[in-house]
Amino acid sequence: MKVAVACDHRGYEAKELIKNFLQRSGHEVEDFGTHESKSCDYPDYAIPASQSVRDEKADRAILICGSGLGMCMTANKIQGIRAALCYDELMAQMSRSHNNANVLCLPAMLVNDPLIARIVDVWLKTEFEEEDGRHHRRVHKMMEAENVHDDSVLGFPGKRRCKATTK
Repeated sequence: MKVAVACDHRGYEAKELIKNFLQRSGHEVEDFGTHESKSCDYPDYAIPASQSVRDEKADRAILICGSGLGMCMTANKIQGIRAALCYDELMAQMSRSHNNANVLCLPAMLVNDPLIARIVDVWLKTEFEEEDGRHHRRVHKMMEAENVHDDSVLGFPGKRRCKATTK
């Protein structure tokens, strides 16, 4: 599998660990940077790595920053990307099996090296479930929202609105 990796300065050490793990596991790795621990902006790295997945130049991508949130939010702005922030093995498994995540985002400040390796391993090995089509149907609806500029055409049932209460 070809895996794109990218990080900001907070995720640099974890990215290097992940690269080594991926290469030892027989995966091809494309490193989109950063290549040092000097302060930098995560979108500069998340965008090209995510675009490589969108453009089918990479099968999947792994993005790392301090909290994982900035990378995840940025990646999900790229059409066709389903990025998931995972901080344990169950989240990694569910992001793949139920949501067909194609980008894994990791919080370097919140997970240690052995846990990062386990999360990456589970995420890469887990396949997307299509047992009765329910997950495929749900992912299709999620991805269809990228192409809609008028929410009324989505026609989802059960539109609920929260009413603010004032006292």
